[in-house]
Amino acid sequence: MSKIKKKRVGFVLDMTPLVDITFLLLTFFMFTAKFKSESENEEKYQIKRPRASVDTTKLPEQDLVIIKVGIDTANQDTAYHVSMLNEQDRIKLSQVMIQKDFPGIQPNQTAFITKDTVWLESLVQEARLINPRAQFAVDADRRIRFAWIEQAMNAMRKKRATTFNFVTDKKQ
Repeated sequence: MSKIKKKRVGFVLDMTPLVDITFLLLTFFMFTAKFKSESENEEKYQIKRPRASVDTTKLPEQDLVIIKVGIDTANQDTAYHVSMLNEQDRIKLSQVMIQKDFPGIQPNQTAFITKDTVWLESLVQEARLINPRAQFAVDADRRIRFAWIEQAMNAMRKKRATTFNFVTDKKQ
C-alpha cells in the first residue's frame, strides 16, 4: 500500500511588521550617521582678520584733495567734484587742466566737475604731480550707488593714490 500524502498547508508571512522595523532602522541610521568626518569638515585655511577700531583722526588742513560724489539737485545727475585745499595747488591744477582742455573749465576754478572717469584719473594724476604729499579723501552722498564710489577708487588706484580717507558723519 502506498502512503497517503499530506496536503501542503500554505505558508503565510505578514510583511507589515517587517516593513515597520525596516523604516525604523532606516530613520535611526539617517539620524545618527555622520556624512563627513570631523577632520574632513575642518577648514584647510585660516582667515586672520585685522583688528578694527574707530578712526577719529581729522582730515588735514593742508595738502588734501577731496573727491566729492554727489547728486546735483537741479538736474538730479551724479558727478564727481574734485578740489584741492591749498590755493596755490588749486591754481596750478586749474592751469594744467586748461592746457588739457578740461570741459567747462574757467580760470581759477575751485572745483572740477566731471562724470567721466578718464577725466577723474587725469585730475588725480595731476594733483599727485602738483603736490606729492597730498592726501586724498572721498566724500559721498549716502544715496549714491556704490558703483560711483568704486569707479572713483579704481581711478585713484590706477594713478597710484591707494591711500585715502572716506569722509563719514559721526554717530551720535
